[in-house]
Amino acid sequence: QVQLVESGGSLVQPGGSLTLGCRVSRFPIDSQAITWFRQAPGKEREGLVCISKSDGTVNYPNSMKGRYSISKDNVKTMVFLQLSSLEPEDTALYVCAARRYGLSMCSARATDYVSWGLGTQVTVSS
Repeated sequence: QVQLVESGGSLVQPGGSLTLGCRVSRFPIDSQAITWFRQAPGKEREGLVCISKSDGTVNYPNSMKGRYSISKDNVKTMVFLQLSSLEPEDTALYVCAARRYGLSMCSARATDYVSWGLGTQVTVSS
């Protein structure tokens, strides 16, 4: 299966911005749908946004309410998540996940994803 490694998480002040990266290896990015999730302490895992060759970009209902965007660089094999207007409630572990090779349909169900990175921590605090 594809392998994923996240990067870019850090401590950021409220109102700040951050770009997270998800390095995809073993298979091309366009071989499967890739979604960013986040997991905050005491809260359920939340799907944010998916990118795939067939669906383009798919935003899922979540509490961030569009304060993010997703992009990819096929040459660098990276999927990026740009976060903006960050709030303390955005503090969470941000994780990218991929569906099985060949499945390019996006899904908000975490159980539809077979490859997960370890995540990168984003802490929003003054």
